[in-house]
Amino acid sequence: MTAQRKAYRSAILHSVADPKDVGLEDSYQYFEDGIMVVEDGHIVDIGNADDVLARLPQSVAIETFENKLITSGFIDTHIHYPQTGMIASYGEQLLDWLENYTFPEELRFKNPIYAQQVASLFLNELASNGTTTALVFGTVHKESVDVFFQEAEKRNLRMIAGKVLMDRNAPDYLTDTPESGYEESKALIERWHNRGRLLYAVTPRFAPTSTDEQLATVGKLLKEYPDVYMHTHLSENKKEIEWVLELFPERESYLDVYDHFGLLHDRSVFAHGIHLSDCECQRLSDTGSAIAFCPTSNLFLGSGLFNLPKMEKFKVNVGMGTDVGAGTSFSILQTMSEAYKIMQLQQEKLHPLKSLFLATLGGARALRLDDKIGNLAIGKEADFVVLDLHATQLMRFRMKQAKTLEEKLFVLMSLGDDRTVCQTYIFGDKAYDIAGNDNAQDNNNIHQLAG
Repeated sequence: MTAQRKAYRSAILHSVADPKDVGLEDSYQYFEDGIMVVEDGHIVDIGNADDVLARLPQSVAIETFENKLITSGFIDTHIHYPQTGMIASYGEQLLDWLENYTFPEELRFKNPIYAQQVASLFLNELASNGTTTALVFGTVHKESVDVFFQEAEKRNLRMIAGKVLMDRNAPDYLTDTPESGYEESKALIERWHNRGRLLYAVTPRFAPTSTDEQLATVGKLLKEYPDVYMHTHLSENKKEIEWVLELFPERESYLDVYDHFGLLHDRSVFAHGIHLSDCECQRLSDTGSAIAFCPTSNLFLGSGLFNLPKMEKFKVNVGMGTDVGAGTSFSILQTMSEAYKIMQLQQEKLHPLKSLFLATLGGARALRLDDKIGNLAIGKEADFVVLDLHATQLMRFRMKQAKTLEEKLFVLMSLGDDRTVCQTYIFGDKAYDIAGNDNAQDNNNIHQLAG
């Protein structure tokens, strides 16, 4: 069995708890000179190099990294793969942005060839940014989800995705019906949920684009398949909230619309949650629902500032989301940097160890996967990333000035991006290496289709 083992020696850092629960010092584990041992896709040993070497068979090869940091793979709790081709679209807020940019691009995903090419590019981008798990929007087209899962399965990824449900307030070319949406979602669940490392999320876009009848079918699916996810948007934009209350005048709040149809449970993840009342936060907490904090898109669309301390007060699970394509980067490191700034604008602090938690173990908790992923504990699936602390000349120079682990981590999240990701490992196998990136053909195919 030792022939199947692989060992990696480097500085190693991972979250073991939420700093708000145990304090900063007890929230992480750090080995300045550490070794992690992987076998059959799982972590089987981790610790100080001297300790691990004493119990590691000499036949096991050790790969050593200089000026690197190994940590758990990043977890993106909200992202749209069909919006890859419209990232960085100028000049709109949420509702106009959807109409002018999002919907026309999503029409193209009726073509499974185009969908497959974008899915491949999208997954390559995640890997090159160190993201190993994501909760992903497809489009209304069943084909877009089939090809996404096919591409994810090839890579042995732990991914969660779903077909968008929209039966009103969207272009005719992007709407389904309560009946077709239910049947197609059901077929996708039967085919993909719990297949390998893949999981399914029932995905109404947001309340304004679904009728009562369609939202009722979402609740029906959640009852029929209680271990699937529910993924949608909530309270991102003030005009959006006004619109929801006009469309559902009998409901007390935006969240109450979803609650009325039975859409809140411990695998429900709501993107944004910027403008929530205390009552809504309490209800999220009571039902075990989670919020995806999406700082780059909230700033890009001018939606508002997410109140993380309020979510902590009500004990709502929170993960980090890039929200590509309103989000402006696939990089969780850049997303962490923007999250810090959002807290600063509210006269609050976001400690780098808390950021690391949100990007890894916190995201795993939000997705109810912290028994499998989220840190480097023994027994966890070996999804991890090797970060280059000297990726740029500026980072190398700045790291020499850093005196503490916290300072190094803050520099990493402030200056880091995809150049910082040296290697990404999926279930113990190398999925990306910056020194041998071979995604050129995929990118060429995308260029041809875009043309």
